[in-house]
Amino acid sequence: MLFHVTYKVAPGQRNSAQERFKKTGALPPDGVTLKGRWHSINGDHGFNLAETSDIEAFGKWIQEWSDILIFDVTPVVTDEQIAKIIS
Repeated sequence: MLFHVTYKVAPGQRNSAQERFKKTGALPPDGVTLKGRWHSINGDHGFNLAETSDIEAFGKWIQEWSDILIFDVTPVVTDEQIAKIIS
């Protein structure tokens, strides 16, 4: 399944978030494929698209960052999938 993940840096956590990102690359664990990631130019928010059938791996990835980022996670579907859903 595809997930649209919007993030916002928690108040007062900008430097910590940037340092952790530079150190780790914020890459997902095995079982989660990062399809793309986009950031605001000031670096305080952005979104990514991830794909997984391993919800536990996905949840662990989010948990690794939940101390300094605020997330909004939305399952999303492709054009083909929504066409079947609304048929």
